[in-house]
Amino acid sequence: MSCRPAPPRPYVLLSCATSIDGYIDDASEQRLMLSNDDDLDRVDAVRASCDAILVGAATVRRDDPRLLVRSAARRAERVACGRPASPTKVTLTARGDLDPTSRFFTAGDSARLVYCATGAVEKARERLGRLATVVDANEPVDPAWVLADLADRGVRRLMVEGGGTVHAQFLTAGLADELHLVVAPFFVGDGRAPRFVGEGRFPWHPGRRARLAETRQIGDVVLLRYALSDRCADTDG
Repeated sequence: MSCRPAPPRPYVLLSCATSIDGYIDDASEQRLMLSNDDDLDRVDAVRASCDAILVGAATVRRDDPRLLVRSAARRAERVACGRPASPTKVTLTARGDLDPTSRFFTAGDSARLVYCATGAVEKARERLGRLATVVDANEPVDPAWVLADLADRGVRRLMVEGGGTVHAQFLTAGLADELHLVVAPFFVGDGRAPRFVGEGRFPWHPGRRARLAETRQIGDVVLLRYALSDRCADTDG
């Protein structure tokens, strides 16, 4: 397949796991495990291939993710290639009210970027100090501007891990090149729980279907990999 010239932004890969009925969590305080060990290892390999991992501020607050490459062998391979052991951590925030003790800021030695709405930049800088680089990303935060800035910082391949609001922002704006959607073999059935994406005007619809590039059974879950653009996926170094 021939590839179109890449625009001045990273290759953007979205990664998400859902229930059969499209929920990414339930309504309880406990995090719902949708994936399995083999699929988590696959996700770790994808992380290791990327330059940066992005999540929304709500995901930082709710899930307290570390966003690190788990495999020691993969970390060592990245270091041997002159790359950091884990990708740069990136988050988007409208309010700047991030907890500096969360694992996003305390786990690992990765660089950390906080793209913040203009009105909350000073608040974020006061709260986070030297834990992260806080970047004014317009009002409201503009994902296209964020991608351009990441490209200027050398990010060629970006993994977006959620949550639903962030996924919807990238999808509705046509800023996603690839989607990895893992479906777990159960239902949540609770309207209070968060879904993969909510309402919006998406570039893919009955008249323009996304291209299914791969299906793969991984234990009791199924990976659906969609190609959402004509860009080449092999942009990692």
